[in-house]
Amino acid sequence: MTKDYYKILDIEEFSTQDEIKCAYRKLARKWHPDVAGNTPDIIAKFKEINEAYEILSNSVKKTDYDKARKFYNYSSQQTKTAEKSSTYNKNTTNPNFKETQHEKKTGTFNWEDFFKPKKEIKTPKRGEDIFSDVEISVFEAISGTTKVINMLQTEVCPSCGGRKFVNGNKCSYCKGKGDISTYKRFSVKIPAGIKDGSKIRLAEEGEKGKNGGRNGDLYLTIHIREPQNYKTDGLNILKNIPITPYEAVLGAEITISTLIGNISLKIAPNTKNGQKIRLSGCGIKQNDKIGDMIVTVEIQIPHDLSVEEIDLYKKLQELRGGKRVF
Repeated sequence: MTKDYYKILDIEEFSTQDEIKCAYRKLARKWHPDVAGNTPDIIAKFKEINEAYEILSNSVKKTDYDKARKFYNYSSQQTKTAEKSSTYNKNTTNPNFKETQHEKKTGTFNWEDFFKPKKEIKTPKRGEDIFSDVEISVFEAISGTTKVINMLQTEVCPSCGGRKFVNGNKCSYCKGKGDISTYKRFSVKIPAGIKDGSKIRLAEEGEKGKNGGRNGDLYLTIHIREPQNYKTDGLNILKNIPITPYEAVLGAEITISTLIGNISLKIAPNTKNGQKIRLSGCGIKQNDKIGDMIVTVEIQIPHDLSVEEIDLYKKLQELRGGKRVF
């Protein structure tokens, strides 16, 4: 056996992980090239210490190493016994047996090759799904649109491969976490006529899979934002417009905004509060259908009347006969 990692770290075989770590840190500080000197022997010693810690601090590698160590000790004992025995048939026709006995006799059995770090059988693991919300306007929901979103995703650290340590030291790239978070930009097509609460699935755009596993999916929940100054009823747009008392009495012409641009709306004389006016073809368009805009008139009293305006209202009151009795 060429290397005894327990001896290198100056610890017992049954040392705990805390004791192994403590011994490693003590020796690493002592033999670090910046402290002990940047010579070939010092560098070799420092690498040997790191190699020992990398094996003994990993439960899987440590188990394999302990098995190899016991096997080597047993093999060495058997070699001594075989050398003393005269019953060994050197002319055996079993090539594998001859090779094994030769290795035992010469002591050249390379246990390190036999117990090279085995490829761990890692089961593919599917990545986690990601869920997020996307807010769109009513018009975008009905007509369809394209949204650009940025999503924070987690993936295995490319430096340490998720092991958190590199050569016995905490990975500087991921700060010992084993994974990193990055933003990914998506261009998402929202189909026309989508309903509030609908979900859009982007296959394999979720968290990265591990050990060759499939990526998770990205699910986007659509939320339709109602506008503040109007509502919708199917393809129709419902809008309230305020007018003054004199506009209601005398009639007026006002400009309102619609989906097809600004249009001029005529208010007929003696228009009543709550009266509805339908503007055909000014609603929401979907495929070959188009809705209307339904305007509801709201008569509002101005709050900043001038003295002259108040006098006019008083005069109007006199003309209407003063106080009214109900």
